[in-house]
Amino acid sequence: MYNRVLQFDVIEEDSVFLFGARQTGKSTLLQQRFPNAMYIDLLKSEIYERYRRAPQLLRTDVGLLPKDRVIIIDEVQKIPALLDEVHWLMVNEERRFVLSGSSARKLKRGGANMLGGRAVSMRLFPLVSAEIPDFDLVKACNHGLLPRHYEIKEPNRRLKSYVGDYLREEISAEALVRNLAVFSRFLEIAAFCDGEMLNYNNIASDCGVSAPTIKEYFSILEETYIGYTIPPFTKTKKVHDTAVHKDQKTDSPANAQVLFV
Repeated sequence: MYNRVLQFDVIEEDSVFLFGARQTGKSTLLQQRFPNAMYIDLLKSEIYERYRRAPQLLRTDVGLLPKDRVIIIDEVQKIPALLDEVHWLMVNEERRFVLSGSSARKLKRGGANMLGGRAVSMRLFPLVSAEIPDFDLVKACNHGLLPRHYEIKEPNRRLKSYVGDYLREEISAEALVRNLAVFSRFLEIAAFCDGEMLNYNNIASDCGVSAPTIKEYFSILEETYIGYTIPPFTKTKKVHDTAVHKDQKTDSPANAQVLFV
């Protein structure tokens, strides 16, 4: 059991969206921090089917609870319609929720109710060195920092399984790309860009697709919390200075760095 540094003090006043990549430990952390909460796990088929067929049942179930009871909905992106019920309960009964998931893409692009700013957005990353007793940098580089992967002696099979599950359950099941084989090739090439300057044209050439397609692929990685880009550092521009320095290409994607979880 790792002592995660992420705090939930905000839950005393607000509800929370907790997002993060698969297997970063969201469920374990929430069960540890909120042992008395009502826990709705949408990965359980019977619970998923119950709320998928009748999202309004959430109001009935929550209505039986004390007002100060926190309600956790895990993998909330599986039933976006539940967010309308959550919204009603937050506004009319002042209920507090923790809504966790491994992808915000389905919610945002599907027009789901994002609660109008009534929930604070938080993100759980893989482990960091401060959370690991006797941290081993070489082990971290070879195993990765997902808790289940860092712990075992031979992580290769588990890492391959993780990528396979990601492609099948996050990418293919949601029809996020037209050609899964090309996206799989993109993942391999993009991995070599970890921590380096990002150039969409070079990656597009290696994958045999267009640069706009590669840009869309990177947006998928960010929205499923597998990777993220870091914009380049630039000097602060003075108010009276209307000229842009010839080397100051701050908006070019090629100047950003990409990092993967």
